[in-house]
Amino acid sequence: MKYLGIIPARYASTRFPAKPLALLGGKTVIQRVYEQVVGVLDDAVVATDDDRIYQHVLSFGGKAVMTSTSHRSGTDRCWEAYTKVGEGYDVVVNIQGDEPFIQPDQLHEICNCFQDETTQIATLVKPFLSTDSIEALLNPNSPKVVVDKEMHALYFSRSVVPYLRGVEQKEWLHKHTYYKHIGLYAYRAEVLRQITSLPQGVLELAESLEQLRWIENGYNIKVGITNQETIGIDTPEDLARAEVFLKSLNN
Repeated sequence: MKYLGIIPARYASTRFPAKPLALLGGKTVIQRVYEQVVGVLDDAVVATDDDRIYQHVLSFGGKAVMTSTSHRSGTDRCWEAYTKVGEGYDVVVNIQGDEPFIQPDQLHEICNCFQDETTQIATLVKPFLSTDSIEALLNPNSPKVVVDKEMHALYFSRSVVPYLRGVEQKEWLHKHTYYKHIGLYAYRAEVLRQITSLPQGVLELAESLEQLRWIENGYNIKVGITNQETIGIDTPEDLARAEVFLKSLNN
């Protein structure tokens, strides 16, 4: 099995324009993501729609490919990038371009999901801790995942699922293991081709979660577990928090 890491990186962003080129500890966000991936997988490439990002990746010795400005999701951008550079790779790992602290262990875990020959798509979850706040569990920006006994995803939701009937809400984290979705995906190459041609379904439209389109169409999503938190950067405020986190790692 050969694994290709693709890092989608857009320049335009409503909440944080030019985010991939923002500095974090003296390096750009996209360079930090790339350096976390290269050497862990068989190869890695940044898939961008902007020449400034493309040229910057080349400047620090990375690999990049230009893709269309019309893609609606990172998955679609990954497929175009794969068609340009992916020949010979069995699995595409989609690493978000705003996750500078993605860990090698997390990449290994998602790749290990494909030891099961039935795995079509894989993703990661992190168990909520009993010490987490109920506000963290209720946060709709932190999707939850329900899995079966074989660690296949049954459903993703912005709501808390399952609902614990007869249990006070403040006790939910003590009575059940809830899983937080970590936005790292991997797909067999042929499956990636198939899912990019699927129309949006009612579940995806309801929750605004792309992975529900795949479940609704019968695809198998294998779930790996990580105990490491990721820190995504969606806003300038997130970048400031990431700067503090980075300094704590270096101390």
